[in-house]
Formats: sequence, C-alpha cells, structure tokens
Amino acid sequence: MIKKILPGVFSALGILLLILDSKTALAGARDGIELCLFSVIPSIFPFLVLTGILTPAIFGTRIPLLRPLSRILRIPAGSEGIFLTGILGGYPTGAQAVHQAWRQGQLNNEDAKRMLAFCSNAGPSFLFGILGTRFPEIWMPWLLWGIHIVSAVAVAVLMPGKNSTPYTNCPPASVTVTDSLKKAVATMGCICGWVVVFRVMLAFLDRWLLWLFPLELRVGIYALFELANGCCKADLIASDGLRFILCSGMLAFGGICVAMQTASVTGELGLGKYVQGKLLQAMISIILSAIAQYFLFSPTEKVALSPVFVAVFLFFATVTTIICLKNKNRASILTPIGV
Repeated sequence: MIKKILPGVFSALGILLLILDSKTALAGARDGIELCLFSVIPSIFPFLVLTGILTPAIFGTRIPLLRPLSRILRIPAGSEGIFLTGILGGYPTGAQAVHQAWRQGQLNNEDAKRMLAFCSNAGPSFLFGILGTRFPEIWMPWLLWGIHIVSAVAVAVLMPGKNSTPYTNCPPASVTVTDSLKKAVATMGCICGWVVVFRVMLAFLDRWLLWLFPLELRVGIYALFELANGCCKADLIASDGLRFILCSGMLAFGGICVAMQTASVTGELGLGKYVQGKLLQAMISIILSAIAQYFLFSPTEKVALSPVFVAVFLFFATVTTIICLKNKNRASILTPIGV
C-alpha cells in the first residue's frame, strides 16, 4: 500500500515546488538542456549509433588477439567486443550492448547480468571532453582513464561467475544504419530527459540545502545524483590530488542519473549486479587513484592516504551491511558485492 502511495506523494510535492519556486525549476531545466546540447549529446550520441551497428557485427566473432581478455574477465568467448564497447562508448552504451546481445539470445541471463557490472563505463569522449581541462597536466586524465579501465577489469575478476560459452543457435541479426539511428535517438532522448530531471532536482537542493555543506562534499553530492554536473563542478576543488580522487570515484560509480539511464536500456535484466559492480569499482578506483596521486603529484597538491583509506573502509562497511540486511543469505558480508 505504501509503495503505491509514495510515488503520488512525491509527485504532488514536486508539482508544489514547481509552482512555488518556478524560477529555480526553469533555471535548472535550462542548465540541464545546455548540458545535454553541449556535452552529453556530442559525447554519447555518435557512439550509440556506431555501437548499435558494431555490436551485432562483432559479437560471436572469435578474435584470437582478444582471447586472453575473455579468460581474464570470465566472459563468453566472442563477447570481448561488448567489454571494449563499454570502455570506448561510455555510459550507457556498454549496458545497451549487453542487453542487445541478451535479447538476441547470444548471452544467457546469468552472463548478461554479470557483465552489466563491469561492461558499462565512462568513455574517453566524456572523460577527456569534460574532465580534460580540469587538471593542470595532460597526463592526469590519461591516468584517470587507465585507473578506470583497471578497476573495471578488477570488478570482472572479483564478481562471481564462470567462463561459459555464448549461444550459437541464434545468429547475429544484421542492423542497418537507419535502425541503429532510430534506436540511438530514442535512447538519447531518455538519457537527456533524466539529465534535465536531475538538474532541476539539484537546482532545488542547491538553493535550499547544499549550501550548508563544505564545497568538496557538495561536489560529491552533485556527482552522486548526476555525473556530468559533478564533473563540471570538479574544478571548484582547489587541491589537484583531492579533485583527482573524487573524479575517479565519480566516474567509476556513475551516479543515480546514469543508473536510471542504464535501467532505460537494460529492461528486464534489472540493476542488481550493475549497482554492486559500480560500488565495488568506485572503491577500487578511489584506492588506486589515492595511491597514484600520493606518489605522482607534488607535495603541495597530494592528499594523505590514511584519511582516504578510512573513508573507503567506512563506506565499504556501511554499504555491505545495508545490502546484507536486505539479503536472506547473511553468511558472508562480502557476498553481496561479489567478492
């Protein structure tokens, strides 16, 4: 009964806010549309079109050069292209590729859900286009991307699952450019819709609540809700080391808005394994980036390791405890995140 009432209550409160503070809502919507036009669409839409064509073409093709990758990730032989699509295409093209292969019968349900945990990542276009100018050295975004890829591989290694074989009774379906374009437009519309909704939400939070928090925490909250907004605010953080660590964690987790975008392209597969994988990837990325900045950044810009490790441990303990309390099998606290 409560689950049926809550959406209506939140909708009514939202409408009331739009009426009482329409200027804030309009400003947030305007910022969200500008973000979509100048950052999100240019960095994602071309990849959505191309991956829609590429995925059915390369999936199921045995490429000897990529064979070690399938063994390392413990994914079906021939599906290495989906992982590469997720690395190069950015959110949520990797998830879309997994869902497409699953719908065509080339991935079973277990493999598809497991691959969602590490096959959808921030792409180079988004990373270098938005974060490239927010670091003083050109090698820093490259290092950030390298850590992002390594953490995705680490999640694949840690997530439970066995190396299975793809279905062979359903040959890859051919996809025309027009078909891929239509699907990409629909997906892009859904993505931009979520970006605008979350930007309006952040506008209200920024006006009524977030100004009470320290700047660094505020940027983290921005990213928790909507990744692009958090990345655009990253240059407000003075310390290069802290900015590097926060951006690494933001890129790995993706935020609630990216999770909603992923849900819009995965359908029946759900987000269970995806969320577990993103939480684990965020923790791994924060640890790796903290170590990297400690040894590579200047003494005036780097952040001490001990506070970072304490924060990661507390985050790890809190999240896994919550998951375990909701999980009937409480034998191991590490089980819900796949370790």
